[in-house]
Amino acid sequence: MPRASASANIIDQKMYVLGGCGDDADSSNWAEVFDLDTETWEFLSVTSPRKMPLSIRQSMLMLQKNEVYAVDEDGQSFSFSPSDNSISNGVADSKPGYRSDWCWIGGFLFCGSSRGKILWCSPYELNWKEVKGLDELSEYDISKLCRKSDKNKNIVVFWNSSSLGSEPLEIWSAEISLELRHPHELWGKIEWSGSVFTLDPLSHSYGGIKLLYAVSIRA
Repeated sequence: MPRASASANIIDQKMYVLGGCGDDADSSNWAEVFDLDTETWEFLSVTSPRKMPLSIRQSMLMLQKNEVYAVDEDGQSFSFSPSDNSISNGVADSKPGYRSDWCWIGGFLFCGSSRGKILWCSPYELNWKEVKGLDELSEYDISKLCRKSDKNKNIVVFWNSSSLGSEPLEIWSAEISLELRHPHELWGKIEWSGSVFTLDPLSHSYGGIKLLYAVSIRA
């Protein structure tokens, strides 16, 4: 099925693709599953208490429940359960705004926001709050946020420290640990930060049609 703005998550060696099929969506084609073992696709007949959401803004896997948690283009959350191919309605996003790279850590949602902010909330409230203690990131725009690994609950972020031009483009990263000090107050601590990638424009001349870049990667 042709799709755009869909979600894809892997559960038990199967990749579930939800939404993104526009006005052609109905309960019979809104979801498809790809079996990684047999390398075959099939449609899923999905039951839902509401109209199928067309575009998916964010989605992530809830490991504890083996369900997909997602938010549609209108900011309405829902959960998809592969065990019975059903959708459960959630809550609406209380504070619309720029939020990227949602991830699930320790029962909470985290995402990147403007001016180096990291936000968090309960998936059952979607009432976003800022992770405290990270003021030194405020002068940067986070370009990527993710969980370090399935076993490590730390957050890893990346940002550009300069623009590509006469100056080198340098990518920095930081690893952040989290501490819940109060039911409504979560603090972050930068455990490590440093430059991880540099792109230096050494020379470019169209007379000789020459373009050379030196790339150095630091572990």
